Amino acid sequence: MKNQFTPITRINLVEPIDSVVGMGVYIDDHLNWVKQSIESVLCQSYQGFLLVIVLDGEVKKDVFSYLKQLSTTRNNILLIDSSVNVGLSSCMNYVIDWTLNNMPSAEFFFRMDADDISLSDRFEKQIKFLKTHQKTQVLGTSLVEINENGKKVGKRKLPKKHGDIFRILPKRCAINHPTVVVRMEVFQQGYRYREDLQNTQDYFLWAELCAAGYKFANLPEPLLEFRRVNDFYKRRGLSKSINEFKARFYAMKVLKRYSIGNIVYAFAVLFLRLMPSKIVKLAYKIDRYLLNKRVRHE
Repeated sequence: MKNQFTPITRINLVEPIDSVVGMGVYIDDHLNWVKQSIESVLCQSYQGFLLVIVLDGEVKKDVFSYLKQLSTTRNNILLIDSSVNVGLSSCMNYVIDWTLNNMPSAEFFFRMDADDISLSDRFEKQIKFLKTHQKTQVLGTSLVEINENGKKVGKRKLPKKHGDIFRILPKRCAINHPTVVVRMEVFQQGYRYREDLQNTQDYFLWAELCAAGYKFANLPEPLLEFRRVNDFYKRRGLSKSINEFKARFYAMKVLKRYSIGNIVYAFAVLFLRLMPSKIVKLAYKIDRYLLNKRVRHE
């Protein structure tokens, strides 16, 4: 499968880089959102990164034209073409493998989605934290949820400390995936996203890494605007619901966190996920409200 990825552009890095940003672009991505997302990366206060954009199968013509033109004017953008759509896991694993093979000095791997917006100091603050907390290998942040028009519609806070993340992981994915930065040393040890999954791949990876002894943390400050569109609740369908259910039991197993409470929670969430979208939407809002009330950032 790795052979299907083909670099479209070349890079000519003038300054040394220690970070790689992995982004996937898809057929449903809108040009305006892609522009906002990429510009939020290129305008970061920290500039020591390479942005690797994978076109996962066919994309809209205006999106392709924009990306192709931009990649020829910037020396820190690498555009990769995937001949068919293979999903986020395969794309990000390719970026990770490419980095290990071509830029062994890179220390950090950032995730970025093509419809989200990073605050201008996101990379700087996350790298500063990792450089002063050497035992932390995976770092996320809080986020703000925005709608199609960029209006704030919610927020998502998660526990800051590793111990709290460890305890909550059997119930929920305790790292906001679009905000994450991972030390490349984690991937040097052979860990990757599961390519048999089209969703929840991050949840399985966090449980696996946590069980292996890697340390996690979250910055309390919201450093990313997450795009939550109208069909967000509808898209959380059967496949994602079942995978989340499996991920919870996988986390219980590898973390040795089986309990009546965790098991009941897993079944309750699966039941709610299969309800009509209006009920799912209400349950999501209640869950976010309770989580934000429970998670207090000093």
